[in-house]
Amino acid sequence: MKWNWGTKLMTGMLCFMSFIVVLGVLMFNSKNDALVDKDYYEKGLDYDQDYNRKEQVKTDDAAPDISVSATELVITFRAAAEGEVKLVRNADQRMDQKAALKTDPANQVKFPLDKLAKGQWRIILSWVSGGKAYLYEQEIVIK
Repeated sequence: MKWNWGTKLMTGMLCFMSFIVVLGVLMFNSKNDALVDKDYYEKGLDYDQDYNRKEQVKTDDAAPDISVSATELVITFRAAAEGEVKLVRNADQRMDQKAALKTDPANQVKFPLDKLAKGQWRIILSWVSGGKAYLYEQEIVIK
């Protein structure tokens, strides 16, 4: 078989088109990206409200103290608080946890660490204290 310029051009074009088709099939069959939220539109609508709650923490100097011991996670608030805590595992979304929080008389909330995997976590605290709403995030490492 003689390979003239027309045959080489058609062979190259067919190889390139096959490459593009394979990439398209792989793209549609891939898993969802873990870094993209499924409810990004709703979060975008609530962005101003979340931003104001984060700024309220700075204005009132209401950032809680978060400490991690060998057996428990202790969150100490400046005043009595009630709300929600989310523990987000960046490496695996299936490990994320959510719980209600209500402070004890010492303005503390304690969570046992026996159900949490070791590694890096992000804590998202959303609470109401003294009639004001707050939102605070912090990275922690569980050893």
